[in-house]
Amino acid sequence: MTDTAREIKNAVLGLLRDPAYRPMDKIEIGRRLGLKANQRVALRRELHELERSGQIARIRKNRYVLPSEADLVTGTISIHQAGFGFLVTDKPGEPDYFIAAENTGTAMHGDRVVARINRDVAPRRRTDRAAKTEGRVIRILERAHDTVVGTLQQSRNFHYVVPDDPRLVHNIYVSPAAAQDRRKPRRSQTATTPSALAKAGDKVVARLISWESRHVNPEGEIIEVLGPASAPGVDLLSVIRSYHLPTEFPKSVLDEAEKIPQTVQPNGLQDREDLREAFIFTIDPDDARDFDDAINVEKLNGGGWQLGVHIADVAAYVTPGTALDREAQRRGNSVYLPDRVIPMLPERLSNGVCSLKPGVDRLTHSVFVQFDQHGSPKKVRFGRSVIRSAHRLTYKEAYRLLKSSNTDKLTARLHEAWELAALLRKKRFQQGSLDLDFPEVKVRLDEKGKPIALERIENDESHQLIEEFMLVANELVARELRRRTIPTIYRVHEDPDPEKLAEYREFILSHGYKVGDLSVRAELQRFLASINGKPEEQALK
Repeated sequence: MTDTAREIKNAVLGLLRDPAYRPMDKIEIGRRLGLKANQRVALRRELHELERSGQIARIRKNRYVLPSEADLVTGTISIHQAGFGFLVTDKPGEPDYFIAAENTGTAMHGDRVVARINRDVAPRRRTDRAAKTEGRVIRILERAHDTVVGTLQQSRNFHYVVPDDPRLVHNIYVSPAAAQDRRKPRRSQTATTPSALAKAGDKVVARLISWESRHVNPEGEIIEVLGPASAPGVDLLSVIRSYHLPTEFPKSVLDEAEKIPQTVQPNGLQDREDLREAFIFTIDPDDARDFDDAINVEKLNGGGWQLGVHIADVAAYVTPGTALDREAQRRGNSVYLPDRVIPMLPERLSNGVCSLKPGVDRLTHSVFVQFDQHGSPKKVRFGRSVIRSAHRLTYKEAYRLLKSSNTDKLTARLHEAWELAALLRKKRFQQGSLDLDFPEVKVRLDEKGKPIALERIENDESHQLIEEFMLVANELVARELRRRTIPTIYRVHEDPDPEKLAEYREFILSHGYKVGDLSVRAELQRFLASINGKPEEQALK
């Protein structure tokens, strides 16, 4: 933000906070602030940004006020498939508001909206929620989606798209002439080649055109035909389009990636701890293509263990402010689908120089932890390092070695690692962790994208070993960031809602189990242990 923009923003907020202020439009505000003609564009921009962020609100005749002065709140609306919604406000700690179906206006799930709080209606109590103050949507600030993925249907007089997302409760009308494939997907993205005209039963992408009144359905135009809904690959392509997942990288990003060497350069080793002689290995799924974490564990002569957790140092190659950095920030994470990975970084990095493959030098960030014989951390340090992985293990291979009595170096180190992981796991449950492990179901596809098998992946010792070490590393890094007072995003598990916990207790009792106060962690642990191996275990978990 420029100094001029900041000054205008502060001036606008100061004006609206003045007790003598009366609602004004942008022209009147510009005059009151004494802005010159060349500052009016900046004023309009700042008013738009202040409204979008919820700091000010626009009322009738496009006049601006502070939201609190007009019983207005700004936030994101979450629509239930039954039609009603809840407005989650922008202010931390402020309760959400119930929006009845008839009061959602033309808001769709995920939209940022302005709602007027209805002080004349008593808070409504739903069976699964505490009492909520009600609101009514009066303006859409920002659409969550300008396109919708769904199935094209045809009645006698209309073509319409039924959204895949049940929270988008309105069908979208399209004209027959609009049912054109205006942007065909590449063959590499789908197993089918769509025809030029969409047919009833096809998965399509529709762009919203207008929706002025909730008493009529929204209108749109078909911009892409994905193919028949039942065709192999179309379901996954629908997911990709629904979440607006980018399937290609911009040329500027690929050009930057091409300039990055595929081997570690000598100048990249400066100020790094050399761990290339350490016995380090990776454990990943059978079908993993990139490996971003590695471990090494040694049992100490005086008792205890030395653990090293090593994470690929992507920051060594992605410089802040570059096209690579901006694209990674825009994507946020890699997305794993049954038949493909949509990576955060180009494959040249994610599957190349940033992948901890065996037998090659790789740059890493490392956490070193020394544990005593009771599994308590005694010494912790962090460092930038270079490693050379000795082995790449799959979970199945690691599990087989853990169950074997072979005395080679890899098996011995793996057994030492499990000895420490088992102790850490035991301590974690003693401290109140809940055993909520579920077997993973892996979908296996043939070459055409058709599901051919469902494989049950058990959470066995090989998975638990990696889980415990990653938990340790994450906790220690979080503590260090907190110690250094570095702003960080944390995942917080809040205490369960008492009403929901009471409902869950009734659910348990209906299955014939005796259970006490579930707000006591030890009682919940006792119950989970009692259902281990029972037919209803997964349902109750």
